Amino acid sequence: MDLTPTAWQLWLIAALLLGSLELQLTSFMVLWLAVGALASSVGAALGLGLNGQLYLFTAVSVGLFAASRTLFKSVFMRDAAHLKTGIEAMLGQEAVVVESLGDPRGGTVRINGELWTARSLSGPVPEGELVTVEQVEGLKLWVRRPTASLPVPSGDPRKE
Repeated sequence: MDLTPTAWQLWLIAALLLGSLELQLTSFMVLWLAVGALASSVGAALGLGLNGQLYLFTAVSVGLFAASRTLFKSVFMRDAAHLKTGIEAMLGQEAVVVESLGDPRGGTVRINGELWTARSLSGPVPEGELVTVEQVEGLKLWVRRPTASLPVPSGDPRKE
């Protein structure tokens, strides 16, 4: 009775060991090696020579590793929303006027806890009013009053 393992059995053992190692690690690096070893095991069982087995192992492992970002992105992140950062995240957000926005020189607004120089696209805006960021130009924000906000008339309404 011959107990010498054949090539396909050795590749299968390698695939099982690499697969169990993948369960212990947090990355998907070893998974692709396990799949490559499994493919080489099938190739060896079908009579592929040693050079062909090594080529198959390398091709499958490297191919899956190269395609893994695309695979995971298309399978696991197909419904994920695009994360806006920087200037893209500021557009459309509301800011509070800290220093009134006058026509000649603009003023200051607070957005996301930061103070920014701002200019108004909708005329003068008093301190404390909410505005919407329409455009970012360098370190200057161009803002506009929201359409729902109306100026508060000055004077006492009870006198009428």
